[in-house]
Amino acid sequence: MILCSIASGSSGNCIFVGSDHTSLLIDTGISGKRIAQGLEEIGRTPQEIDGVLVTHEHSDHIGGLGVVSRKYGLPIYATKGTLEAIASCQSLGRIPDGLFHEISPQQEFRIGDMDICPVPISHDAAQPTSYLLRCARKSMAVITDLGTYDSSLMEQLQGLDVLFLEANHDVHMLQAGRYPYYLKQRILGDRGHLSNEASGRLLSGLLHDDFQAVMLGHLSKENNYERLAYETVRLEIDMADTPYHASDFPIHIARRDAVSAVVEI
Repeated sequence: MILCSIASGSSGNCIFVGSDHTSLLIDTGISGKRIAQGLEEIGRTPQEIDGVLVTHEHSDHIGGLGVVSRKYGLPIYATKGTLEAIASCQSLGRIPDGLFHEISPQQEFRIGDMDICPVPISHDAAQPTSYLLRCARKSMAVITDLGTYDSSLMEQLQGLDVLFLEANHDVHMLQAGRYPYYLKQRILGDRGHLSNEASGRLLSGLLHDDFQAVMLGHLSKENNYERLAYETVRLEIDMADTPYHASDFPIHIARRDAVSAVVEI
């Protein structure tokens, strides 16, 4: 399995996850041109994509969905609430009904050689999910856009090989920044986004002897920067009451406007 971020951040999100026989996109919040260019950089093409897994209907996650689904005939997988929200989004244009595939939270389904489980998350969207993917005894998860997490989510994510995890903001930068009060409260709330500190604490609870890599994503342009997210998450890991240290595995950062490193297991 491989994981690569084509784009990640408030301006657009698109993650590639693939195996020897299956190629998937998680969200298409950037233009079709940028998606095609990003795939080309890692030796893939839009024509070989087997499906798009949509986390939720916010524009930074579906902005390019209409174009790429129509142009390449890509199946779209999302929960009922998310599909209904997509259907009401006029900016996407007409998407053929046959491309929509309704999935249910916690109900595993299969595309090619990948088993996929939609994992419910706490975010201010219709029916948002993240995704847990398994293939040939390897597993990855893409977990972003959640304001909080609980023991149920932590339990589902135990034993992962690779994790793509939101580290959206630095709390102090956000509080002192220029965002209006209501937006600050939304981001900080239980249906908002994970801070760097919360991201590090979540990750600390998932580490195990065979954990291989984490990629931090969905960094805020206004309220975070790469080095700060990296160092804060490292500090949380090193301070946690576990036998693990941040130096035990690679920590990658997903870029807003460039293709990230490819993580392969």
